[in-house]
Amino acid sequence: MSNMMRDSQIMAQTKDENLGYMSDMALELAQMAEDTGLATLAYLFRMAALEASTANSELNDTDDLRRRVTSH
Repeated sequence: MSNMMRDSQIMAQTKDENLGYMSDMALELAQMAEDTGLATLAYLFRMAALEASTANSELNDTDDLRRRVTSH
């Protein structure tokens, strides 16, 4: 049972890292688009970064809730 919990934590950490990476990359692409005068593309990349960071925080909130519910 502890192996399943450990694997679940590793998977959640990997998802967290991937979402953080996607958010950072989208912000870098937004800056490059802005620098080349592509405002609409920059806006879309910023929205993608926001979506990734929002998904990241929702993932953390779900994990916290699950820990509180199962830690009795």
